[in-house]
Amino acid sequence: MEPVIRLAGPHDAAQVQAIYAPVVRDTPISFELEVPTVAEMRARIEKTLPDYPWLVLDLDGRVAGYAYASTHRVRPAYRWSVDVSVYVHPTHRRCGVGRGLYTALIVLLRAQGFFNAYAGIALPNPGSVALHESVGFQPLGVYREVGYKLGAWHDVGWWALSIQPHHDHPTPPGPIQPIVGSETWDAALAAGLSHLQLQHP
Repeated sequence: MEPVIRLAGPHDAAQVQAIYAPVVRDTPISFELEVPTVAEMRARIEKTLPDYPWLVLDLDGRVAGYAYASTHRVRPAYRWSVDVSVYVHPTHRRCGVGRGLYTALIVLLRAQGFFNAYAGIALPNPGSVALHESVGFQPLGVYREVGYKLGAWHDVGWWALSIQPHHDHPTPPGPIQPIVGSETWDAALAAGLSHLQLQHP
């Protein structure tokens, strides 16, 4: 079967959790200290999807990676901005999975009416920096020694992407569901899939 980029669903929670768990447990990449349960991951997916895309790359029923957007800040003037994250299964890194998921995600966020995307990266992480800059993110600055995990203080760098030109009187962003199945949806997923360089067994 060909790879598919699609919306995540509750049934993906176990595989998403399996990708994320070692990131939390073994690295400072995530500042969470406790690995979320499968039930918690399911709840996060369900909470995200009414307002933002949560995409997975599906390879014959196996989740090779996922990317999603979330609220940047809670005050209403921030509503046109989002934070984004991407995680890739270790066996599928350096195959265009992260870039493909981000490419599709950004097209969908633009269609929803968002203008800015931000990503925080625990440093050093040259792979993540290269991925974000490959899709157009620009460095903003660094929070020095902002988090303590695994016995050390860690910096977090922030990167920004302008999703579309800014203008006065923007319409508030809409939900993701009305876009699903549209021509824009199909174009976004096709753009993402074009970056994949997967080797099938």
